[in-house]
Amino acid sequence: MKVSLIVITYNWPAALALVLRSVAGQTHLPDEVVVADDGSRPDTAARIAEFAAAFPVPLRHVWQQDLGFRAARCRNRGIAASQGEYIVLIDGDMVLHPSFVADHVALAEHGYFLQGGRLKATAEESQRLLAGGRPVFAPWIRANFHEFDGTRRLYAFRQPLLARWKARSRKGGRVMSCNMSFWREDLLRVNGFDERMEGYGAEDRELAVRLENAGVRKRQLKWAALAVHLEHATRAQVDVDDPSLPNNRLFHATIEQRIVRCERGIDGHLAEFAATPNGLEHP
Repeated sequence: MKVSLIVITYNWPAALALVLRSVAGQTHLPDEVVVADDGSRPDTAARIAEFAAAFPVPLRHVWQQDLGFRAARCRNRGIAASQGEYIVLIDGDMVLHPSFVADHVALAEHGYFLQGGRLKATAEESQRLLAGGRPVFAPWIRANFHEFDGTRRLYAFRQPLLARWKARSRKGGRVMSCNMSFWREDLLRVNGFDERMEGYGAEDRELAVRLENAGVRKRQLKWAALAVHLEHATRAQVDVDDPSLPNNRLFHATIEQRIVRCERGIDGHLAEFAATPNGLEHP
């Protein structure tokens, strides 16, 4: 199957460079990489162009105007621009284990989407990596294992047999679009991310609910698809689960009304990218 890796980024070209280097070093290369850019300055475009010149697979840059945090729309544009049967989503601050893509491919199965995690590097470890240090994919990595949205120390190494058992044996776990994968046909069926969701939070959880409403089940990736998350300032609210937040209201409506397909989604971008299948969409 043809695999598309979508990387979302915003004004952090140094981190993006680490991510792209880790992508280039995959044991199973994706068939293409699309950098979905939520309005970065021109230095990000220049950095991507440098990589594209010698990248081992096609590398595209899909840019949208900076009108605030619009991750849902940004990812939809990246997915619309891609051509793979299978879509892997990561954030532009995720340094990948060499077998990251191979793990997603090995555990892909029709009727399911996959949810991975992230090893949340400390500020000191993040600076070491940005200065050229090699990433550590082991329980002794300097990481914030206690944080609710980070991988636990127990899972901080790769073990394919345990990963396969875990994926098939249990549900649960927090949905995070920094490390997810889907069959393209499933994303198109539910129309991708709901673009009414702007600002931080809930767009990934809401998508997961619509997929499950459509009969697509979630499987957790533990001991597989490892990635180190670089520490940085967050735009998250103090309480991301506050039900009064606009995105959370939409999220809960999807649950209560068992919504399958959003109205503002991927279909709003398909015609644009069908017309420019090999272009670079940035200013």
